[in-house]
Amino acid sequence: MDLEARAHSEHPEALRLWLRMLTCTQLVEKQVRNGLRAQFATTLPRFDLMSQLERSPDGLKMNELSRRMMVTGGNVTGITDQLVTEGLVERINVEGDRRAWRVRLTPRGRKLFNEMAQQHEDWIVEAFSSLAPKEIAQLHKLLGKVKQHSHSSQLAETA
Repeated sequence: MDLEARAHSEHPEALRLWLRMLTCTQLVEKQVRNGLRAQFATTLPRFDLMSQLERSPDGLKMNELSRRMMVTGGNVTGITDQLVTEGLVERINVEGDRRAWRVRLTPRGRKLFNEMAQQHEDWIVEAFSSLAPKEIAQLHKLLGKVKQHSHSSQLAETA
């Protein structure tokens, strides 16, 4: 049973929408996870780490990777260790800080990531292929309004 099945007609429409969004997210994420495992023998967290590094060609410090991925430093270290062993990322000393490391993709890692990223994009496009381009744009715009409202609400709470 998926999350959406928990909602009943007497529940507010907003709650049913939320559960549908969660269900869709989980279904698409499962497809991506399965595809990464089957086609690239990798995991979504490894893909996510490589994605962060792809956006920063000079590399990132471990604490920055951890912050961007919203996971603990231990998680980042474990994934990084695996990727270093496989020759996909490298650790570089940070000038002026002997305790810190910068991590960046190797040329081999960048090539593999680009292949994975193209396939990832194809999976996402396929996941939304039942919608017309205009519907995708409309949904994107509507969810943008929800996002903006949530950001505004959070700012008001912290003020």
